[in-house]
Amino acid sequence: MDFAFDATTERYREKLFAFLDEEVYPAEAVLAEQTREATEPWRTPPIVRELRSRARDRGLWNLFLPGEHGAGLTNTQYAPLAEITGRSPHLAPIATNCAAPDTGNMELLAEFGSAEQQQRWLAPLLDGEIRSAFAMTEPDVASSDARNIGTRIRRDGDDYVITGRKWFISGAMNPDCRVFIVMGKTDPDAAPHQQQSMILVPRDTPGVQVKRAMTVFGYGDEESSGHAEIVFDGARVPATHLVGGEGEGFAIAQARLGPGRIHHCMRAIGMAERAIELMCRRAVSRVTFGTPLAQQGVVQDWIAESRVRVEQLRQLVLKTAWLMDTVGNKGAHTEIQAIKIATPITVEWILDKAIQLHGAGGVSQDFPLASLWAAVRTLRLADGPDEVHKRSLARRELKRYQ
Repeated sequence: MDFAFDATTERYREKLFAFLDEEVYPAEAVLAEQTREATEPWRTPPIVRELRSRARDRGLWNLFLPGEHGAGLTNTQYAPLAEITGRSPHLAPIATNCAAPDTGNMELLAEFGSAEQQQRWLAPLLDGEIRSAFAMTEPDVASSDARNIGTRIRRDGDDYVITGRKWFISGAMNPDCRVFIVMGKTDPDAAPHQQQSMILVPRDTPGVQVKRAMTVFGYGDEESSGHAEIVFDGARVPATHLVGGEGEGFAIAQARLGPGRIHHCMRAIGMAERAIELMCRRAVSRVTFGTPLAQQGVVQDWIAESRVRVEQLRQLVLKTAWLMDTVGNKGAHTEIQAIKIATPITVEWILDKAIQLHGAGGVSQDFPLASLWAAVRTLRLADGPDEVHKRSLARRELKRYQ
């Protein structure tokens, strides 16, 4: 395994670092101000639209997507770039059209969508003209086991009728979110992993109600277009909106989540790097009891531990990206599970120490640390809770001995 950055990766890294230094970091305060003063809190702020235009002019667009639709990068090439965007998670990913949930939805449509679906939805998503959401999690069942999903997708002639309730649907509060990819059951009597299907439901479909915004640790995540509770009350769409075939929803979901976990984990490592940088700047600029914080043994321990942990984590994530490129998602199953377990809790620890070092400022809006902590803590539930991944990983490990 050679993790040295190739020429293509180095070129994009240089361009991304310059973009963050020159455009993104200075825009963070502007984003906060525009979000506070917005009369339509969920609409994409003007500064984001400006940054998207500038990113596109710099050739920093759709970097996550391999093949003809995107920049053509491998997972190994894209992973270090995702880390850089994670240093400013509310701005850099969306500015480069590399933000979840659109990234996973574009990958899904590129791989499984029909020509008609790609023309209607994938093309405008690639151009940044619209947003999308992935509607899977439900409030009435334990959604960590996707077999519990209760939303019904019932065939009725040339249509499908969708009935159910979803929540924490990321990005759905934004009026630019024009389509939901909904996971539900088309055949409750089929084998457990062949009951589910996925279907495209336009936002303006009669019977679709965006009920309310969900908060995450008190944050509305207006910068990221929020998380919604949505009711599908007999929403009717043409049968051509089905993605793939009936019963293929579970397999499609697993394919969607593989690359997404790499993206989330590398962005989280970028958050950790931002936290270490803030921690070091704070340590050398503050004095307590006559001694700079940087000379306190406990502070040095936090900084040293943070560096060791983030370096270990990065190597594991890069190994996973390399395996996905060389042996595929199935061959990288163990490592994909491992990074989902290890990354959020490690980065959460680093952010916790950075918050402690900043004192009251660490939990305030004057620093990004509290918001970053909330985002990383949420990752321990998003795409499945830690315990589900540990269960799957342990069973795979034990199988070799049984």
